[in-house]
Amino acid sequence: MREAKETVLEINLGNLAHNYRFLRSKIGKDVKFLSVVKAHAYGSDSVEIAKKLEELGTDYFAVAYVEEGIRLRENGIIKPILVLHPQFTHFEEIIENCLEPNLYSEKTLRSFISTAERLNQKNYPVHIKLNTGLNRLGFDKAEISMVQELISNTPSIKISSVFSHLAASEDWQEREFTLDQIDLFRKMTWQLIENLGYEPLLHICNTSGVINYPKATFSMVRTGIGLYGYGNDKTVDPQLKPVGTLKTIISQIRKLEEGATVGYNRAHKINKPSHIATLPIGHADGINRIYGKQKAGVFVKGKYAPIVGNVCMDIIMIDVTGIDCEEGDEVIIFGGPHQHPVDFAQAGGTISYELITGIQRRVTRKIIPE
Repeated sequence: MREAKETVLEINLGNLAHNYRFLRSKIGKDVKFLSVVKAHAYGSDSVEIAKKLEELGTDYFAVAYVEEGIRLRENGIIKPILVLHPQFTHFEEIIENCLEPNLYSEKTLRSFISTAERLNQKNYPVHIKLNTGLNRLGFDKAEISMVQELISNTPSIKISSVFSHLAASEDWQEREFTLDQIDLFRKMTWQLIENLGYEPLLHICNTSGVINYPKATFSMVRTGIGLYGYGNDKTVDPQLKPVGTLKTIISQIRKLEEGATVGYNRAHKINKPSHIATLPIGHADGINRIYGKQKAGVFVKGKYAPIVGNVCMDIIMIDVTGIDCEEGDEVIIFGGPHQHPVDFAQAGGTISYELITGIQRRVTRKIIPE
């Protein structure tokens, strides 16, 4: 028997660097680069990823929530950090930790101005989100005058950037809608900054926007999924390298005869003599039930082994019949040369974003240096 290892998510910083440089090559030299590291850097390790990106020269970071930004500050990240979805109760913490809030509604704008004035701030950097069609967060066109008035009446804040979010930049069937979003953003921005006295950064392009709408990069781009190796386009994906590879081991191999069943609810029935292996990973680790019942599979010794039966909380079962393997052998869930994470996600009927951000923290992270 081979020496047992464990379930591990390998995070390849060389691949991260490759992706960063690829995306950088798609924008002008004067265009700034904002790296999105929310959700543990898309399921990897936000601190290690941010440190590498800071080394590579990123201009900005973005996180979803304040606690994510504080964690980066506590671990030595010094570049500006945009908090995309701040809550009112955390505005003081934002200022204490030199984070920069996205202000997306009249209530957030008034509340942050009040906090900044109470704490005697001057020209504190904030970001203004415009709603151009995604209809999640952001000011509508009719609110621009109100935003102008509130900002012009206080010295406590200064707009660092104005931005919006494309709804379908990866979908060519929605090209007309995307172009309309870009045009509306341009018009709303002109209206907002007309009498501002300075020009904040402007950004609307996400990863797919950088690739598909290069004329809309404005003065900064905001990339997330592309940094981690996914371009949302079959022609682009081969030029990127997935940062994460999820590996585990074989815990046990059992030979079963025809008629036997495997797992909860007897979900898999053996119709011929088979070898079934158990793996120490399950839906509590992020490999959800959608991948069970032979919808998806893994690779053992370079050979495909389908996931059989229902995925359990801590265990999945795979059919290794005909594969020369033994207990303790390595198993590749996704990543590496055999199984692209996009293919694994699609086999379960989901997308790469959900798969990679769903890998739970109890899975060991192993950093592979550049």
